[in-house]
Amino acid sequence: MKSVLIAALVSLLFSILCTPIAVRIFRGGGFGQEIRTEGPRSHMVKRGTPTMGGTVIIVGTVLGYLVAHLVVVTQPGRGPTASGLLALSLMVFLGAVGFVDDFVKVRKQRNLGLSKSAKLIGQVVGGVGFAVLALQFHRGPKVAPASVHLSFVRDIAAISFGGVGFVIFALLLVGGFSNAVNFTDGLDGLAAGSSVMVLGSYVMISFYQFRNLCGVAGAKGGCYVVRDPLDVALVAAAAMGACFGFLWWNAHPARIIMGDTGSLALGGLVTALAILSRTEMLLFVLGGLFVLEILSVVLQIAVFRTTRRRLFNMAPIHHHFELAGWQEMTVIVRFWIVTGLAVAFGLGVFYAEFISYGVQG
Repeated sequence: MKSVLIAALVSLLFSILCTPIAVRIFRGGGFGQEIRTEGPRSHMVKRGTPTMGGTVIIVGTVLGYLVAHLVVVTQPGRGPTASGLLALSLMVFLGAVGFVDDFVKVRKQRNLGLSKSAKLIGQVVGGVGFAVLALQFHRGPKVAPASVHLSFVRDIAAISFGGVGFVIFALLLVGGFSNAVNFTDGLDGLAAGSSVMVLGSYVMISFYQFRNLCGVAGAKGGCYVVRDPLDVALVAAAAMGACFGFLWWNAHPARIIMGDTGSLALGGLVTALAILSRTEMLLFVLGGLFVLEILSVVLQIAVFRTTRRRLFNMAPIHHHFELAGWQEMTVIVRFWIVTGLAVAFGLGVFYAEFISYGVQG
């Protein structure tokens, strides 16, 4: 538990102290955000706000993870694990894709960065690479970082994708949630604040799995078959701390924006945490706001192409409420409340399934 707390504290301090430095660097380099011209007019004042702030979140997360492991290096069997390194690798890789996308936006002075195909190629390479490697590095005869079975709060033994099917499924999850968090990042602090809650839920889930791990002394009927739950909790805690610190400067009115650098990285990370903790479908509950955001975009496109009418004033859905007259801060706080309710419900489902085995813990 000490390592988890250290990871969160180090990343929090790094993020809250170094974000102002990033603001000065990016502002001095002319790395300002471009704004959608068809969006709410109130957003025009944000044009030129330093972007690429996600670099602080990524570096803070990696730093928190490494420092936590250095502190506990004297404890046997507590070094970095395949699961932890895979989650961080996916985060860094998608963050790099987002960084290039942000850089193109800034240099070409437009709201659109990489082409859709270029961004898709980056997500495919990252998702496939993560999925293939996650099926390797077995601990014992059967336990790899990921499983070929579909999971909700644990593996569903009756549903198996097979190796190829799992890679395709993981790719869809990575692409879907990285884009979902990207769509959510349209208001000051919305994506960062929501990510804090989702990441916090994975700290709790993974640490609970660590305390109730199958194969250890005292394990009971509701135990969990996962490879490195404590290290997954450590990564989630580091990312949560980094997002918390960043939120101090990203809250309305934002002094810096995470950009695609941060949103793609966080979307990839929460997907990795879900796969590594065997809670893939539970992510649709915990990340309910992210799902709502991307669904609003899909529905807007589908309805417009079939009827030539718009279902929402504008998509993603947070802009719909802005154009309906809600103040930006009202939308942000209410959407945070939605995320909090989704996370509370998801954690309740997770714990209820555990105690259904008749185990108190």
